[in-house]
Amino acid sequence: MVSSGWSPRKLTVFFQLNVFLLFTSFLWPVTALDKSVAPGGNFDFSNWELQLCIGSQGSPKTESSSSLKGDSGFEDDQYFYTSSSDGALVMKVPGSPSSSGCVTTTNSLHCRTELRELGSWDPKDTNKLTVSLVVVQADDSEHGTVIGQIHIDDSVSTKPVIELYYNSKGVISAGVEQTRSGGNEKFTTFETTVPLGTKFTYEIDYSGGVLKVTVNGEEMTLDTYELDSPKSYFKAGNYNQGSSPSEVHFYSISIEH
Repeated sequence: MVSSGWSPRKLTVFFQLNVFLLFTSFLWPVTALDKSVAPGGNFDFSNWELQLCIGSQGSPKTESSSSLKGDSGFEDDQYFYTSSSDGALVMKVPGSPSSSGCVTTTNSLHCRTELRELGSWDPKDTNKLTVSLVVVQADDSEHGTVIGQIHIDDSVSTKPVIELYYNSKGVISAGVEQTRSGGNEKFTTFETTVPLGTKFTYEIDYSGGVLKVTVNGEEMTLDTYELDSPKSYFKAGNYNQGSSPSEVHFYSISIEH
């Protein structure tokens, strides 16, 4: 029997409210981000290094984990900095090499401001990247910009396992390479769309040899074709696929292994 004052309806509402609060606190930080510090004052970069869209062609500027750490860690007032309005981590790319003069690696045609995880892992273990973000600006091309990815270990391949794309229409899609030699991505589009300027969450999960991506609660399990669970690492940021500027704001970035 339900004790006095706690009807079945009240218990149900109480349970639902607590589940909602638990879920919300998991997704969004309880404490506000500090607008007065460098990105390293709000984000833990212990396991990340940064590649920027500036430097020399074929050799973009990079920043080590140690240089990113702390309230006075590295920031660039054009491409990698703390938002003065809400403390978000802002990552910008001005366009393509031909449209803006930005630089790329020798293995890419596109410019990026992107974090790279230090070290690699086995996809048969537990590996999750969870991010909350807002895309403020994205290229009008079909694939806009890459906001997160899993990349195959450099000793194995120069290609990604998966890239998560967002374009200016709010369309989100996942591109999975079919082979380690690359150049044959298969694309799957989420039913969920997220308009520019709207906060959302994604999770990329490659655990137990199974690849899953979730966007705002919509989960997709993706075929990995002939990849055969290669040693890999996570990347998160703004990897522009077009010629116009892109801008992404990050509110939380977490990894689970």
